[in-house]
Amino acid sequence: MFDEEEFRRWMGSARHTLRSAIRDLEGGDYNWACFKSQQAAEYALKAYLWGVGQPAFGHSLLRLSELIGEVPDDVRDACARLDKFYTAPRYADMWSEGSPHEYYTRREAEEAIFYARRVIEFVEEKWGSLRGGGGRGKRG
Repeated sequence: MFDEEEFRRWMGSARHTLRSAIRDLEGGDYNWACFKSQQAAEYALKAYLWGVGQPAFGHSLLRLSELIGEVPDDVRDACARLDKFYTAPRYADMWSEGSPHEYYTRREAEEAIFYARRVIEFVEEKWGSLRGGGGRGKRG
């Protein structure tokens, strides 16, 4: 039995957070775009896990993806890259000097958004295949 409502709830958060990351990119807040991309991917992975009745906690995308099972290499690579954006973009004490916003570039933010989109796409495809149609998670 699948929990469609819980899946949609988490995926709604994933999509909303990704849109917020895009706004941060457009506003030049690259560190926040990177962090929010990590969060969007985390919510998507948790959407799948909660949806199949395996609630998951924690923030490591690699660990969460392992709980899902078979994951394509590009998605695993996206998770590994995004995991690096969980703490450092937010805390000044992660850097020997300066503030986090000084250490992130537009290109990194664009890449983070690309990776988050890939994770979300993977989750939607995987959810759709469970639901019998191979379609996106929005269908019910």
